[in-house]
Amino acid sequence: MSKLYKYIFKRLLSLIPILIGISFISFALIYFTGGDAVAVRYEAIGGVLSPELISQKREELGLNRPFIIQYLDWLLGVLKGDMGISYVSGKPVFIYILSKLPNTLLLSAASLIVTILISLPLGILSAIKSDSIFDHIIKTVSFIGNSLPNFFVALVLSYILALRLKLLPVISQGTGIKSLILPTLTLSLAMSAKYIRQIRALVIAELSKPYVIGARARGIKENTIIFFNVLRLTSLTIITLMALSFGSLLGGSAIVENIFMWDGIGKLAIESINLRDYPVILAYVLWMAFIYVFVNLIADISYYFLDPRLRLGGKNEK
Repeated sequence: MSKLYKYIFKRLLSLIPILIGISFISFALIYFTGGDAVAVRYEAIGGVLSPELISQKREELGLNRPFIIQYLDWLLGVLKGDMGISYVSGKPVFIYILSKLPNTLLLSAASLIVTILISLPLGILSAIKSDSIFDHIIKTVSFIGNSLPNFFVALVLSYILALRLKLLPVISQGTGIKSLILPTLTLSLAMSAKYIRQIRALVIAELSKPYVIGARARGIKENTIIFFNVLRLTSLTIITLMALSFGSLLGGSAIVENIFMWDGIGKLAIESINLRDYPVILAYVLWMAFIYVFVNLIADISYYFLDPRLRLGGKNEK
């Protein structure tokens, strides 16, 4: 296990500069293009200040200091869990984002589970029955599904399931199952269309390798070869794809959340951009970066257990 800890530690060290770089670029973009923070803050809450009061408020908030000093002060606050105060709600940004996190976690987990349940069996069956009528139908449907943007899928599902059949609410009403179905289906159908084709290609490539031909010659059942050999060897790529998708979903599927009024981080991000709530926008960008880094770290750790070459390589390190 000590080698595993060493592996995780090295990965963590390599990720720190990435997070710092993203935070610096994000802060710089807001600083140089965002306008006067004090004027924006009071404009967002419907207030008007004279130039003298703006100057006084800027001095109180430390906004008249050099850019690098402001960035370091903000970064130190972030490390302490203080991401500033929302211009619109007046709440601490960290608590504000945390309040939206459970809804986004629920939607992300549900979408990923449904995607796996759809794409994994269909991708494997399409590969096994390559060039059959079933395979051609799956490829055609997945190609069409991959070409459709999320907002169009959301509108079609809303029209059919909500407006015509009246089975589900158009706008989310809390976090109940009925409210969860439409945004989950929208995200899952789009992802499944992409992953079916990728899983199919991976399995077909693996089925043509010599060890599979040898296993078949020895009379090993096809199901055993698929589930205990092929799937294990293709799992690294599948895990990477799913990890990136989960990171994207956790970052907030902004368009889908906004269409269905799902009260998650993505919807919060769009509202903050419209209202120029810069502290929330900065926190959102940092959250997105952290999620991608964290999910990739989890994927890397899973590689350590699934791929013996990483463990063997670790033994040679001195």
